[in-house]
Amino acid sequence: MVTFILRKLAAGVVVLAAISFLTYFLLYFSSANIARNILGEFASQEQVAAKEIELGLDQALLPRFFAWAGHALTGDLGTSWFTSEPVARALMTRLPVTLTVVIVSIIFIAIIATALGMAAAVKRGWIDKAVQSAAVIGDAIPSFVMAIILVTVFAIQLKLFPATSSISPDSGSAAWIASLALPVLAIVINGVTSAAQQIRSAVIKQLEKDYVRTLRSRGISEREILFKHVLRSAAPAGLTVLSLQFIGMLGGVVIIEQIFALPGMGALAVQSTTMGDIPLVMGVVLYTVVIVIIVNLLVDLINGWLNPKVRVS
Repeated sequence: MVTFILRKLAAGVVVLAAISFLTYFLLYFSSANIARNILGEFASQEQVAAKEIELGLDQALLPRFFAWAGHALTGDLGTSWFTSEPVARALMTRLPVTLTVVIVSIIFIAIIATALGMAAAVKRGWIDKAVQSAAVIGDAIPSFVMAIILVTVFAIQLKLFPATSSISPDSGSAAWIASLALPVLAIVINGVTSAAQQIRSAVIKQLEKDYVRTLRSRGISEREILFKHVLRSAAPAGLTVLSLQFIGMLGGVVIIEQIFALPGMGALAVQSTTMGDIPLVMGVVLYTVVIVIIVNLLVDLINGWLNPKVRVS
C-alpha cells in the first residue's frame, strides 16, 4: 500500500509540475502590456519600463518560472499585481465557497444516483427507462441553463431564495444555506442522472456474474447480496464517475458562480485572467491541480481498499 501511495504521489507531482510550466509558458506570451495596464494609459514609457523590471517581466521565461516555482515551494505565491493582496489570502477567502458548492453537490449526486441506479438495475421496467431517458436530457441541458431557470422561478418570481449571494466573511449558516441552495440544486439536477446511468450499468454487470447466482443458491437474502456484495463490487465504477464529475465541477462551477454572484474561485479566475494578473492565475491553477490530485488519490485508495487488485494494476 505504501508503494502504491508513493507511486500515485510521484505521478501527481509530475502532473503538477507539467501543468504549472505549461500555464506559465502560455501566460508568458500574454504579458506584453501588463505593466501599462497596471499603471494606466498616462504613465510614461520610463515608468512602464521600471514597473516591468520590478515585476520581473524583463526576464526570460525559464528564470521567471523557476523564481516563481522556488517561492511557491516555500508557500509564497506572491501578491496580486493589481490589488497587492497576497495570493494565498485571496485564494483562501474564496476557496471555501467553491469547495462547499462542489462537495455538497457531489454528496447529493452520490446518494441520489446510487439509489436511482440500483433501483433501475434491480427493478428495471419504467424506472430503468426513466433513468436512461433522464440521463440523455440531463446531458443535453447544461447546468448554467438549469441555474437560470431556477433563479427565474424560485428567486425572481416566487422569491423563495435570494437571486444573488449574500455570503460574506462574517455570514452565518442561514446566509450560506440560502445562497448555495439554488446553485447546488442546479448542479445536482444536471449531474445526478448521468451518474445514475453509470451506476445502473455497473450494478447490472455485477448481477449477471456467477458469484451472485452462487450467493442466491446458498439462501442469502437479496438485500444482503445487493448491499454487501454487488454494491461493493460496482462501487469502483461509480467512484470513477463521481470523481470525474467532481473534477469537471471545479471548472464548470465558474459559470454558476457568475450567475449567482458567489464569491468563489470562479470569479477570481475570470477576473485575474482578464487582467493578466499572473500570480493570481498561477495560484488558482496550482490550488485546482492540487485538489484534483488529492481527489484522484483518495479515489484510488478507496478503489484499492475495495479491490486489492487495483494496487498492483
